[in-house]
Amino acid sequence: MVAKRKPKAKTGLLGYELHVIGHWIFLFGILLAIALGTTMPDKKFVASVLALFGIAIGLLNIKTNETHNFLLAGIALIISSQSFKFIPIAGPTLVSVLQYFIVLVAPAVVIVSLLAIYKVARGR
Repeated sequence: MVAKRKPKAKTGLLGYELHVIGHWIFLFGILLAIALGTTMPDKKFVASVLALFGIAIGLLNIKTNETHNFLLAGIALIISSQSFKFIPIAGPTLVSVLQYFIVLVAPAVVIVSLLAIYKVARGR
């Protein structure tokens, strides 16, 4: 019998596997969204950086078996985030943080959904 070899994981910067880099980008993006959402809401530069992080997350993190759950969670986040504006006192701050979360997640949702559509159209 011939033993099947496990495919070698793709490595990126400094020899780390790409999905590990993607996980760290996601974690750093969440921390950045919380910190800057409370201190610097509605800044275009912060949103641009988070959008770039979101693109990297969509390309590096989400595996085929995670697609459905990721898309569902991303859509739920996008839809429900505006309901916090009705909370007195902390509402505007929560909305700012969630808007940065959306800027982080939305590009990843677009990339993952396009990949899913491509795979369905290809027949897999």
